[in-house]
Amino acid sequence: MSEIRLFVTTTEAQAGEVLDLLSEVFGEEDVAIATTEVDEKKDIWEASIYLLAAEEEDVRSRFEEALKVSYPHLSLEREIIPDVDWIAKSLEGLTPVRAGRFLVHGSHDRDKVRINDLAIEIEAGQAFGTGHHGTTAGCLEMIEQVLRSRTIRNALDLGTGSGVLAIAVAKMRPVPVLATDIDPVAIKVAKENAKLNGIVSGMSLETAPGFHSDSFRKHGPFDLIIANILARPLIKMAPQLVTHLAPGGTVILSGILASQRWKVLSAYNGMHLSHVKTIWRNGWVTIHLRKD
Repeated sequence: MSEIRLFVTTTEAQAGEVLDLLSEVFGEEDVAIATTEVDEKKDIWEASIYLLAAEEEDVRSRFEEALKVSYPHLSLEREIIPDVDWIAKSLEGLTPVRAGRFLVHGSHDRDKVRINDLAIEIEAGQAFGTGHHGTTAGCLEMIEQVLRSRTIRNALDLGTGSGVLAIAVAKMRPVPVLATDIDPVAIKVAKENAKLNGIVSGMSLETAPGFHSDSFRKHGPFDLIIANILARPLIKMAPQLVTHLAPGGTVILSGILASQRWKVLSAYNGMHLSHVKTIWRNGWVTIHLRKD
């Protein structure tokens, strides 16, 4: 079945606002949303939603209704996506990504690994997270800083995707790590990546549709929780997330546009978490907070 991309073309700032709007409208439904830079100098960006052709009528109607209220000047465009493994195709040309001591690379770049690198090999798969996005790279950098400065006994990677962040924790410290995702395909890919990176014990990978899953109670509370998702879901889940955080625990949040930073901070400050540091990368931020 063909995949469809519905999108609007606008500025970087407004693309982020539309992404936030789509996150609110579609929540945790089985659609993917994203922003893409088209022309940096002209500040041209696209905000897109990806879906199967059979879902187009319903999704288009809701997308158009949302735009009508807040962005009536934006026109909804449509693209039919050819049946190609675009992730595999694009990964072939991706260069390794360095974030602190971490080096995220494909099998074609194993020769780029240096002696002191914490190398993470990620192959093309159906889950997001190769390290090339500013949010993932920012999380990797923050993970290294946190693990160097604090004693962590166990960790949670919420919305693990490819598993790259959970693998990073396991590579740097021999502590139990729980990696969860609402998508069973993502967990399958993350398990393959963990095996590829020599993680044979200490990591639990489980499909968990929400905090009501027994996984969190069974493995928690956690000294470190990493959540690279989107701003609106992060704000919504703040009370539940903090419930599973150990006293004095650390939280790393990302998937947050710079313009959304204060909303996220406000939500977690309200749960008695204090801001430690923010890393800025390509218009996205990664936030480190600590439970008082």
